[in-house]
Amino acid sequence: MKPFNDKIVKNDLETLHKDVATDEFVGKRFLITGGAGFLGSWLCDFLTEADGMVECVDDLSTGMNVNIDHLTNQKKFQFRKIDVTQTNLNASHYDAILHLASHASPDEYQKHPIETLTVNSHGTQNLLELARKNDAIFFYSSTSEVYGDPTIIPTPESYWGNVSSIGPRSCYDEGKRFSEALCMAYHRTYELDVRMIRIFNTYGPRLRSDGFYGRALSRFIDQALSSKEITVYGDGKQTRSFCYVTDTIRAILLILKTSRMKGEVANIGNPNEITILELAKKVQEITQTHSKITFYPRPIDDPQRRSPVITRAREILGWSPAVSLDVGLRKTIEWFRLKK
Repeated sequence: MKPFNDKIVKNDLETLHKDVATDEFVGKRFLITGGAGFLGSWLCDFLTEADGMVECVDDLSTGMNVNIDHLTNQKKFQFRKIDVTQTNLNASHYDAILHLASHASPDEYQKHPIETLTVNSHGTQNLLELARKNDAIFFYSSTSEVYGDPTIIPTPESYWGNVSSIGPRSCYDEGKRFSEALCMAYHRTYELDVRMIRIFNTYGPRLRSDGFYGRALSRFIDQALSSKEITVYGDGKQTRSFCYVTDTIRAILLILKTSRMKGEVANIGNPNEITILELAKKVQEITQTHSKITFYPRPIDDPQRRSPVITRAREILGWSPAVSLDVGLRKTIEWFRLKK
């Protein structure tokens, strides 16, 4: 993928800097795992621009150099190609460790189930130990997948989940659930300052659409712009709640700034549900594609509905989504169009 003038990301970062005060980030040292990935690269951008010192760690199994190449000549940014499950990460002092490394696309983590489980077990423990030695804030990026196929919609953080421990998605679902339990064990045993979020379907620029890495929305956009059939699995009546990337990044930044999140987990997502078929039709309409929608068998254990209760995020962080789906979709589609 060749670099291009990423004006949409630049404009979105400018808006983030207006929305989130950066004084508390100046001069602080951050370790970001999965920093060359979708969300990680946005955090690398923001925290470097906020005069933080950022160490980006990624084994590039899903992350991409193109997401961070523009930062490599900056003194306050360092990239290390590291597998966090294998490497001793002893280093100079960190103020915060943000663990975002993991396979996340369903097709892709089912292709790499052991690696997915390992990064969310051995990897998480390695990083928790590093945070303990540094007395650092530990931020963990969890997922709505810990709820499995929920029986309560919209779903609050108090819901314990409906997860198959032996199904094809279990490597991701149970890996994330184990990481959450491990975080809380370190919090209770060592009083480590752990802060967690459960992310509901974030989308936007830098979300991969290729091969096994593609997710429904990015796949739809890529197919529409390439005049290929738009592939919907099942009847398309299953729902998801899509949150634009800047809203999710804003939530993460607020969590780093908010001591009330110590030992807490919060849902971060857009409460507005949309069916997958409706989403495909929206992509058709905005791209003005001639691509037709085709249907394929629905994957095993694919959740029927996804919608978060975000009361905790509202009350503790003062956070709620600001970017509507229509606005976010148009930005994302334009980004994909410019990238081609």
